[in-house]
Amino acid sequence: MDQKTIVSAICDQADGFLDGVTKPAEAKAGIAEWLTIHHPKLPPDERKSIVAEAVNILETEGFFEAEPGGED
Repeated sequence: MDQKTIVSAICDQADGFLDGVTKPAEAKAGIAEWLTIHHPKLPPDERKSIVAEAVNILETEGFFEAEPGGED
């Protein structure tokens, strides 16, 4: 599976596994855990790149601006 597909899956599922997360630093830890569960064989450099890209997309989409449990 390529990085773009993995990042897309993370962003699509973020509302579920990042429920209540309001800060990018918290999201990085949650995304890293998601990757460990779903893609344990990813090399560290790919993992780091995927986490950074996913957090960037979530920030751009306003994920961290929404009130916990709600949508803008």
